[in-house]
Amino acid sequence: QVQLVESGGGLVQPGGSLRLSCAASGSISSLNVMGWYRQAPGKQRELVTTITSDGITNYADSVKGRFTISRDNAKNTVYLQMNSLKPEDTAVYYCNALIRHSGLDYRDHWGRGTQVTVSS
Repeated sequence: QVQLVESGGGLVQPGGSLRLSCAASGSISSLNVMGWYRQAPGKQRELVTTITSDGITNYADSVKGRFTISRDNAKNTVYLQMNSLKPEDTAVYYCNALIRHSGLDYRDHWGRGTQVTVSS
């Protein structure tokens, strides 16, 4: 019943910016850790950034200083602000969330992904 919907992907030039959003809906008691992953052609899916329910963040070295993750718990939404984009950032970006449905029933959920292409 839980659905994660990403938005905000697109085509940008190197040095440009994009802001991704991921809204969670459905049978949710609370949102735990949320994050963003990405997968480029020919590569494995990699962790980009995560944020805990109380706002603690972590970033992959490749995006540190350029990307910022944030969340709005009232809206069940997580954001990814991407600045100074590089061609190497081209990938499908996936939203991930550890969701507490009830009690100790925690489940890991994934969005279907949104394409980010950085090219001249």
